Amino acid sequence: MASLRDLRRRIRSVQNTQKITKAMELVAAARMRRAQERVTASRPYADEVTSIMAELMRRSPEYKHPFLEVREVRNRVIVLITTDRGLVGALNSNNTRLALREMNESSVPVSVVTIGRKGRDLIRRLRRNLIAEVSDIGFQPGIGDVLPAVRVAIDAYEKGEADQVDMVYARFISAGRQVATLQRLIPVEPPEGAEKAAADFEYEPEPKDVLDALLPRYVEAQVYRAVLENIASEQAAKIIAMRNATDNAADLITDLTLTANKVRQTSITTELMEIVGGAAALEA
Repeated sequence: MASLRDLRRRIRSVQNTQKITKAMELVAAARMRRAQERVTASRPYADEVTSIMAELMRRSPEYKHPFLEVREVRNRVIVLITTDRGLVGALNSNNTRLALREMNESSVPVSVVTIGRKGRDLIRRLRRNLIAEVSDIGFQPGIGDVLPAVRVAIDAYEKGEADQVDMVYARFISAGRQVATLQRLIPVEPPEGAEKAAADFEYEPEPKDVLDALLPRYVEAQVYRAVLENIASEQAAKIIAMRNATDNAADLITDLTLTANKVRQTSITTELMEIVGGAAALEA
């Protein structure tokens, strides 16, 4: 059994760790609120782009942009979004597991574009075909921070080096639930309402020219929205992980304190028995 000094040292060490995990939980909670605000702020732009694209498709039903063409899949690109840091529970493993399952079950070659250091390191370790990566984007990235990786995937599709581009990220549902999600980026699925009548706007230049310029922006906006959702999911997962770590530290402190009290009681009892035994020996 450990000595009383060692037990007290371990208790102080766990208490210090508990303070750190509690502070990290509070920081993650503040960051998650800001991340949720950014996700909410990005939705009007994404909704408006989707609405305009639906109207343009309605006006030019005969025009088929390359991003709208469904072609035979001979090569794929997967954009894998993970975090730069750990301590997020199963968030990264769920994303990477979904991406690896898609790669293993695919009947065609799959290239990977990663956003986030954890995904990049795993893909490199597994010696997969990593064609682009972006990392260390922080928890308040701009669209320019993720654009280089997105452009590589778009260029691969435009050059015919990929026939389908998918994206894997953690979709933020609530503070207690984040779901690894696979979403197709290209070819773009026509938004709901593309066949419905909309407000009669006049476009300059022609609708198909606007569509040519809008579709790449639409794909970029989808990736940026996914990155924001993944960041919100990261902070929510970190809150849960740090809260569990704090609770586990409290349980460990309780167990160690109980053990230390037992050791101290045993030591006191032993000393008392030695004193009583010594006194009895003197009387004899």
